[in-house]
Amino acid sequence: MTVQLRTPAPNGAQASLAAALRSEAAQEPDPVQTGPVKKETQIIAIYGKGGIGKSFTLANLSYMMAQQGKRVLLIGCDPKSDTTSLLFGGRSCPTIIETSSKKKAAGEQVKIGDVCFKRDGVFAMELGGPEVGRGCGGRGIIHGFELLEKLGFHEWGFDYVLLDFLGDVVCGGFGLPIARDMCQKVIVVGSNDLQSLYVANNVCSAVDYFRKLGGNVGVAGMVINKDDGTGEAHAFAAAVGIPVLSAIPAHEDIRRKSANYEIIGRPGGQWATVFETLARQVAEAPPIRPAPLTHDALLGLFKGDAVGRNVVLDPATTEDMCAATVLSRPSLEVQYEGV
Repeated sequence: MTVQLRTPAPNGAQASLAAALRSEAAQEPDPVQTGPVKKETQIIAIYGKGGIGKSFTLANLSYMMAQQGKRVLLIGCDPKSDTTSLLFGGRSCPTIIETSSKKKAAGEQVKIGDVCFKRDGVFAMELGGPEVGRGCGGRGIIHGFELLEKLGFHEWGFDYVLLDFLGDVVCGGFGLPIARDMCQKVIVVGSNDLQSLYVANNVCSAVDYFRKLGGNVGVAGMVINKDDGTGEAHAFAAAVGIPVLSAIPAHEDIRRKSANYEIIGRPGGQWATVFETLARQVAEAPPIRPAPLTHDALLGLFKGDAVGRNVVLDPATTEDMCAATVLSRPSLEVQYEGV
């Protein structure tokens, strides 16, 4: 007797889904853009240690650029979503990731007006990130850029797009602009302390690594924030072969106004020349392939009493680890003569 196995016929919902999938698979991809480029946009990624002043620098820089007649888009790529806070007087704006989740749950599409906001000519948005312990910040960055592309990122007409990236993190999402040539150049923000220069050196190492693989991104230079005149950041920039684009002084007026979410990069203001010079340098500085330092060379920029270079590494023993005397037992291995 022959037994025939029959596949059950799909119900209406399954048939409808299958038809929709076939229809989507049959769609041809969009043709490659072959027309003339409407506008040459400089996409610049700014990296630095958390808390070093990237958001402060970018908010004032973007504001000054807009006042000089440039079309500027500022994108916060830090999971803390604090890039635009100073620009908007302390107010936080809805992030792309948060808005995307809510719209998807409601069956709606994300629109530009849901995630991009303006102040005095500056366009700004935050990518955002997952809640603590609930996802990967780097993956959130990748998802955010995928959504930006769907919103027409490559068709927007800006003179400058400034990307604020956390430099402490070394996972792929945060290195996206460097690894995939998504920007033309990188700017590092640092200060006269070892940790911020350690992060700056890591960013230079990433740029150098991807240049060896055929990448085109370079480092345009360094912004020294809270410069107290001790000179370590200037020495670092000279050692890796990048220029100092600006040195923002460690001044009480700047600290107080920044803490109060005030823009100081205004034409005609007390600190106008600082950000006018920075705006010009950011626009004109070419991307350079840096020469990152070894860890010992980085430590060499600081005095020995400041970083502990005079400390001798004392190897631990098994006795130390067990907090007791360890008995040395003879081997039980059988030894054969002539072997």
